[in-house]
Amino acid sequence: MVLWVFGYGSLVWNPGFEFDEKVIGFIKDYKRVFDLACIDHRGTPKNPARTLTLEAEKGAICWGAAYCVRGGPEKEKAAMEYLERRECEYDQKTSVDFYKEGDPLIPALTGIMVFTSTPDKEANKYYLGPAPLEEMASQIATATGPCGDNRDYLFLLEKAMNDIGHPEESVIELANEVRKVLGVMGRAREKKMSGTHIISHRTEFPHMHRVAPLQETIVMDTS
Repeated sequence: MVLWVFGYGSLVWNPGFEFDEKVIGFIKDYKRVFDLACIDHRGTPKNPARTLTLEAEKGAICWGAAYCVRGGPEKEKAAMEYLERRECEYDQKTSVDFYKEGDPLIPALTGIMVFTSTPDKEANKYYLGPAPLEEMASQIATATGPCGDNRDYLFLLEKAMNDIGHPEESVIELANEVRKVLGVMGRAREKKMSGTHIISHRTEFPHMHRVAPLQETIVMDTS
């Protein structure tokens, strides 16, 4: 037995488990979508992150990395236990064919495992479904969790796809929209911080004809 796992999200740049071989390639009839909630890594239950899952689409291809784990049942078991903890929002394990760039017609590997999710909000509590680009960008720009910001997940994916030689237009478009949102947020914060008010306090006491004014107090927003 040899375990093969296909990674299309954070597994591309950060597998996190011991493997023996990594192969760049793609699977067919699936596309990457930011339709899955993450509440324990890049988000929280109150402010979930948007992370990747796969959506079936005839004719689509999804580039990523296939990882091979050899060395016997114990090593495979350790890898699977790690992956199941990490991929706990995914409720399905799907078997797919994997292709290399040099031969897009004949699978290089068959029966490779990939974590997927049921695209149904009632059956799968983590499934968010699609949303307008601006709405997704706003959610990704503001969500954060124990493992960091949701936006970093997106930016690292953008870089990873470029590093393997297959940048993805939809990922770039979403990343640029998030940068736009962050730019607006940054300008709003700067404007708020620059709204400093200077309050001058002058107090006259009835038993004194004149006293020096108290030192001016500067009040600044702390947020």
